[in-house]
Amino acid sequence: MLKIRAVPEAGLAQEEIRRRNLGGLLRHVHLGGPASRSALAERMGLNRSTIMGLTAELASAGLVREELPDDTGGSAGRRSLVVRPESERIYVLAFDVAVDRLTAARVGLGGRVLDRRSAPRTRAGADLAYVVETLASLGRDLHGAAPRDARCAGIGAAYCGMIRPGDGMVRYGPDMGWVDQAFGTELGRRLGLGLPVAVGNEAHLGALAEYARGAGVGVPNLIYLHGDVGVGGGIIVGGELLGGDGGYGCELGHMIVNPFQGRRCLCGSAGCLEAEAGERALLDEAGRPAGEYGRDAVRAVAEAARAGDPRAQHAVEVIGDWLGIGVANLINLFNPGVVVFGGMLQDVWPAAAEHVRRRVAQNVLPVSRERVALRGCGLGDDTTLIGAAELGFASLLSAPC
Repeated sequence: MLKIRAVPEAGLAQEEIRRRNLGGLLRHVHLGGPASRSALAERMGLNRSTIMGLTAELASAGLVREELPDDTGGSAGRRSLVVRPESERIYVLAFDVAVDRLTAARVGLGGRVLDRRSAPRTRAGADLAYVVETLASLGRDLHGAAPRDARCAGIGAAYCGMIRPGDGMVRYGPDMGWVDQAFGTELGRRLGLGLPVAVGNEAHLGALAEYARGAGVGVPNLIYLHGDVGVGGGIIVGGELLGGDGGYGCELGHMIVNPFQGRRCLCGSAGCLEAEAGERALLDEAGRPAGEYGRDAVRAVAEAARAGDPRAQHAVEVIGDWLGIGVANLINLFNPGVVVFGGMLQDVWPAAAEHVRRRVAQNVLPVSRERVALRGCGLGDDTTLIGAAELGFASLLSAPC
């Protein structure tokens, strides 16, 4: 769980203290779920009367509600009211753009997916117009289906490429040939809701989502590896996303793991992690034809390997070995508490786990491997979608009232 402390008063104006503490309390119930006033007071280091004032202000703004606790036991003393997020009334629109699919969802405050829509995406090259029009249509449908008293607080989108911070420009998306595509601006214009669209790299957002709500809760140093056609990554260091100088850091899939005779990568290099451990490498090693691809094809190979098919087992062993080399390098570099596998890799991970762990045992420094955990993602196929939703909630959580 993220630790959110009260804002120290020294050097801050009272209004700033109030605003930040309102945001901190709302973030607690958004990420941690319903909590009693007394629990919130303890977590934030504030007295109960201050918590009461903050919750009253958030309730007046329609962001939370206060209720008696569910239990009806005969505990002594006055029971503390429970503060709950107004999940049905306050929501964001979240979009996830993967290579083969487009997903849109209405996600309520508290992180619950209330409604969703999806559409296929063909591998037909640069397709900004199709992606924007399809997502805008799905988003307007979701917005129109929301309760009449509900409010859209923001819009977030995850894209499988390198995103320029601030304006949602896709600088580079090698799998579909996107270069300098104004995705965020165009999607916001087509949606017509008067709200900007915050865009992030899917693996970066996946790392944040798994840290906040999934397999990495309570682990401030985390590495997330996301498989789609290739391999993306996000790194959390001390509870913060490692973005790099221009926001393009953590392209873990383009770490070179096989510099001599490596497979060609769509980025123009050879021997990249995603070239050696991505979708096409797995399917080629398993003897699948070139016309067979996508998530179902990957799952079929993983299932065949678990069922004892020799060719599929060989494919998983080869991909697991290359993946293990990449993971070993990352553990030696960043000393994470957990490495999380998501997207396509969550399907491959159970079959490849033995091979990855063998590489970690062979190639990671003993003091770095003694505590690290390797896990499949906790949010399943919704990891990057939930990450996009958190991007949409960011403005509300920073200034709720």
